[in-house]
Amino acid sequence: MKVAKRLTSVGLTLLMTFALAACSSTSQQASTDTTPSQPSTPSAPKTEPSQPTAEKIKLVYARGKDATDSTKKLVEAFQKAHQNIEVEIREMPADSGQSHDQYVTMFSAQSSEIDVFDLDVIWPAEFAQAGYLLPLDRLMEQDGIETGKYIKGAMDAGNFGGQQWTMPKFIDAGLLFYRKDLVSEAPKTWDDLIAQAKATKGKGGTKFGYLMQAKQYEGLVCNFVEFSASYGGKILDEQGKVAVNNPATIKGLKKMIEVVKSDFVPTNITTFMEPESHTAFLEGQAAFIRNWPYQFALAQDQAQSKIVDQVAIAPLPAGDAGSAAALGGWMGGINKFSKHPKEAWEFLKFMTGPEGQKISAIEGGLAPTYLPAYEEADVQKASPLFANKDFVDGVSAAVSRPTTPIYPKISEVIQIEVSKALAGQQTAEQAVQNMETQMNDLMKK
Repeated sequence: MKVAKRLTSVGLTLLMTFALAACSSTSQQASTDTTPSQPSTPSAPKTEPSQPTAEKIKLVYARGKDATDSTKKLVEAFQKAHQNIEVEIREMPADSGQSHDQYVTMFSAQSSEIDVFDLDVIWPAEFAQAGYLLPLDRLMEQDGIETGKYIKGAMDAGNFGGQQWTMPKFIDAGLLFYRKDLVSEAPKTWDDLIAQAKATKGKGGTKFGYLMQAKQYEGLVCNFVEFSASYGGKILDEQGKVAVNNPATIKGLKKMIEVVKSDFVPTNITTFMEPESHTAFLEGQAAFIRNWPYQFALAQDQAQSKIVDQVAIAPLPAGDAGSAAALGGWMGGINKFSKHPKEAWEFLKFMTGPEGQKISAIEGGLAPTYLPAYEEADVQKASPLFANKDFVDGVSAAVSRPTTPIYPKISEVIQIEVSKALAGQQTAEQAVQNMETQMNDLMKK
C-alpha cells in the first residue's frame, strides 16, 4: 500500500499532536519520581464487581485534553448501546506529569470520584503496585477478550506481576522515515542502514545520512530500547528482575555507539531531541530519520517541509532478533475504588474494543492497538498511515520500556550510562555492568 500524497484527513495532523508527547512527555515523567514511597502489594478487589442494575449509573471518565470530537462521539456511541450508563468526561491537564500527580493524590486517598481513566504507557506498573488499579484478568476471561488481536507490546505494557491491569487505547512507536527520491529500497537491517546512510550522505543536498534522538533524556531510552531489543536484549526479564547485562544488550548498544560515532550523523547528535531531528529532516538534510508517526504529517506540510511527497515509511532496521520499536501511547484502566466496577469495565471494554478503536481512529486520528481495525475501509480512509502496511508492521513491532513501578529511576540510570558510552567515556560492557549494579540497588530499596 502506498502512502497518499496529500494529507486530506485531519487524522494525521492530530496524530502529530499526540505522538510528539510519546517520549518528550515521558521525559518529564522520568525526571520526577512520583512513585509512592510505600507501595502496597497488588491485590484483587475485596468485592466482586456489581452487576448492572435497572437504575441509571453515572461513570466519570478522566483523560487529557481532546482537541477533536472523538471522545464525545465514543461516549455517545457507548451510551446508545448502554442506556443505563451515563458517562461524564473529566478533562485532566495536558501535561502528563501533572495528570499523574493528580491521580496519585486522588487514589492515595482512595477516592472514587473517577471510574475509568487514561494512563501514560509507563504508568501501569507503578499504579498497579500502589493498589490504584482494578485487575482485569477475570473480566477479560469471562468476556472472551482475544488479546492476540492487539499489538503485543501495547498489551504487555499493561501487564505487571503476572496480571493485566490496563487495556491499550492507542499506539505510538518508533519508525524509520526515508527519502524515496534518494533511496530505492528501505534498509532491512542496521548494517544495511549504515551502508545506505554512508552512500546517501551529500546526495540531493543532504548533509547527513541518518538522524535520531541521542540527547540525555527519555528519547535516548527509547532509541536504546530499540537497538537493544532488535538484537534480543532485555533490561528486565519477565519476572521484573534486572537482566540488562547480557551479550544481546551489549551488542545492541555497540551498534548504537557505532551509529552515533559515525561520520553520517551530525557531530552534535547527542544534543538532538525530536524537534532538532525532525527539523533537520524537513530541511532536506538527511536521507533517513528515526522518529514517531507525527514525522510523516510534518513532512507533508508545505508550510514547513522541503521534502513534500518525497517521504516513505518502514519499520526500524532489524538486528539479530528482528525489528523493534519503542512503545509509546496511552492505556485505559479502572480505579480500584470505583463504586461501579462492572459498568466501568463495560465502558473500558467498549473504548478499547472494535467499535471504540474505530471511532478513535476515524474521529481522532489515533493509531489503533486492535489490529483488525486497520482492515476497516473507514479507518484506512481516515489516514494514509492506517492504510500503509509498513506503518502497521512498524507499530506492530513495538516493545514496551521496562515495566516496573520504579520506572523513572530505571530510566535515569539508562540515560546516564548510555550517554557516557556514546561520549566514549566507557565501553558498552562497562555501561551495562553499571546499569546492572545500579538497577539492582534500586530494586532493593
